[in-house]
Amino acid sequence: MGDRRILVIDDEAYVRDLMMEVFTREGFLVKTASDGETGLDLACTGAFDLILLDLKLPKINGLTLLRSIMERDPDAIVVVITAYGSIETAIQAMKLGAYDYVTKPFEIDQLMLIVNRALERGNLIRENRYLHEELARNYKFDGIIGKSPRMQEVLKIASTVAPTDATVLIYGETGTGKELLARSIHYQSPRANGPFVVMNCGAIPETLLETELFGHEKGAFTNALTARAGKFERAEGGTIFLDEIGDMSLAMQVKLLRVLQEKTIERVGGSRPIRVNVRIIAATHKDLKAAIREGRFREDLYYRLAVVPLELPPLRERREDIPALAQYFLKKYREQLGKDVRNISPLAMRRLRSYHWPGNVRELEYCIERAVILANGPTIGVEELWLDPPAPPQEEEDLSLRSVERKHIQRVLSEVNWDVESAARKLQVEVGDLLERMAKYGITLEERLQA
Repeated sequence: MGDRRILVIDDEAYVRDLMMEVFTREGFLVKTASDGETGLDLACTGAFDLILLDLKLPKINGLTLLRSIMERDPDAIVVVITAYGSIETAIQAMKLGAYDYVTKPFEIDQLMLIVNRALERGNLIRENRYLHEELARNYKFDGIIGKSPRMQEVLKIASTVAPTDATVLIYGETGTGKELLARSIHYQSPRANGPFVVMNCGAIPETLLETELFGHEKGAFTNALTARAGKFERAEGGTIFLDEIGDMSLAMQVKLLRVLQEKTIERVGGSRPIRVNVRIIAATHKDLKAAIREGRFREDLYYRLAVVPLELPPLRERREDIPALAQYFLKKYREQLGKDVRNISPLAMRRLRSYHWPGNVRELEYCIERAVILANGPTIGVEELWLDPPAPPQEEEDLSLRSVERKHIQRVLSEVNWDVESAARKLQVEVGDLLERMAKYGITLEERLQA
């Protein structure tokens, strides 16, 4: 308890001396002030876990001082001291933010009980603040690894839409990080202190999905012995993430559309509309426009969900991000597993960059975790990666304009030993234009090492 700091603001010397003696004996660090001005100066340093404040002070009235303290630090823990018979003033102080009050004359045991409870309250406030700050750090956009142009564009749009309440539809293959992006949007929004509730619409049978989303009333079906809130009610004031929205049946799509339009839900077996204040972020790996053409997805729901569409590129289309991602996962699992594995060999890194990654970032993470487990020394080699051998070349050549242009640029760069200025002259384009095209197609000068 020696790191606990208490500030006593009281104009009576014997009270200050008594509290100094009592709290010092209990292991606290104690500072005292005899008037409001000195007390306010000390309180504003933010160095105290608890402030004991007499409401009757010279120079600055106790309530005025309390108001100033709470304006500067709404999380300050203040216990007020008041004379017997002035309970109304103490209640007024609690309305201004004081945690509790004691009346003079007070018993030391009573005072210690209130102080210990107040300190526990302070601990909870600090822990909650730390957790929210930690969540914000973990899910802030510059914490998502992606220096490639396509990822940077996605993050730019996401950071713009995050402070709004607009619905977001995230496209991407399995393992590209759709839930991570959704969490980042939530924790950078005004709803960050509210819940983030995840619902995988493809993992729940249709008969149960309605109950999971909207809840049910008592007796709605067999074994519904009590009423139960659904995901939407649990997400009140926060965000609900509807993953694999493309797997939702047409019947459920109609009900979800109603929620988006009317901001209300009805529990299964109920008839009373329940208003909900929830932001919706949806995600899918399917082509919803194709599903609309085939009659499997409602067009009106699509446009309600896709106010801001975001598409996460597969890992094979942003290979320049692979080294940074691999190093991030290496650090993560080195610390989790307690193994001194600090490096990835150049040959292993080359293999990581050339692999096709059907499972995207998630597969890369599992690969690095496994490699850390298997590594016998400080460096991960190719033999620890356990990746499938390179796929044989396709029989049918890719003749798309994107593929042909990419191969032509690579061929010219190879002919001039990767001298960008010489390549630009041969291609009859400006150097800046060539660099933009290289970035567009994911061509990096590091490919020279693989040639």
